[in-house]
Amino acid sequence: MAKCPVCQGAVDEAAAKAQTGMTPGGAKEVDPTMGTRQFHDGTWYYFDSLDCRNKFTRNPDGYLQGSA
Repeated sequence: MAKCPVCQGAVDEAAAKAQTGMTPGGAKEVDPTMGTRQFHDGTWYYFDSLDCRNKFTRNPDGYLQGSA
């Protein structure tokens, strides 16, 4: 289990990466209600919601250093 860097909630990494479909352009689709992830500075970070991922995107270093 990963921990959301924004709210410290538990995130099932396998569920966040699980493919639920395919876009018309051939990209894999996932269910964001099962968790989501983002690549930052060479590391994948997992989030329990899109809201947490959006907050992280606006200030990643603040969350990684614990000052957000």
